[in-house]
Amino acid sequence: MNDTFSGKIWVLDDDIDTDIIIPTEYLALKSVEDMKKYAFSPLRKELAGQIRQGDIIVAGKNFGCGSSREQAPEIIKALGIKCIIAKSFARIFYRNSINNGLLLIENKQLHDDAVEGDIIDVEVNNAVYYNGREYKISSLPQNLVDIIEAGGLVKAMRRRNGLD
Repeated sequence: MNDTFSGKIWVLDDDIDTDIIIPTEYLALKSVEDMKKYAFSPLRKELAGQIRQGDIIVAGKNFGCGSSREQAPEIIKALGIKCIIAKSFARIFYRNSINNGLLLIENKQLHDDAVEGDIIDVEVNNAVYYNGREYKISSLPQNLVDIIEAGGLVKAMRRRNGLD
C-alpha cells in the first residue's frame, strides 16, 4: 500500500467506546446511512455533521473499546473518515475496522501534539507528517493491506476468488 493522503484532524481523547461512536438506541435504524448522523453524539452532538470526506481522527489510547458492534467502524467509514490514528485500539474494534476496509494506524506520540482542524499528511506504511515533524508508523501485513484496499474482507475474498 503506497498511498499518500492529507486530511483535516479531529482530536478525540482516550477510551472512546463503541457506545460513544454509535449509541445503542440508534442501532435499530434501518441502515448505517441512517445511523451515521448520530455518531459521537454523546461526546459532541455536532461532530458527525462537521466531518467531511477524507478527514482523519487522531485519538488517545483504547479507541473502540466496549462492545463488539460492527456498526461502529462501518459508521466511521460512512462518515468519510479516511483513517484513524490512535495511541492504541481495542483489539476487536481493530479487526472489525480492517474487515470493513477502514485504515487504522497506531502512533503513541501524535495525539499529544495534534490540534483539531489542522491538516496532517499520511504516507501509509511509512510515516505521518505534521507541523514539520515525522511520526514513524509500522507497516501493515500484506493480507491486511489487501483487505483495506478492496474495501473490506468480503470484497477482498470476492476479488481473490475471481467473483468480482
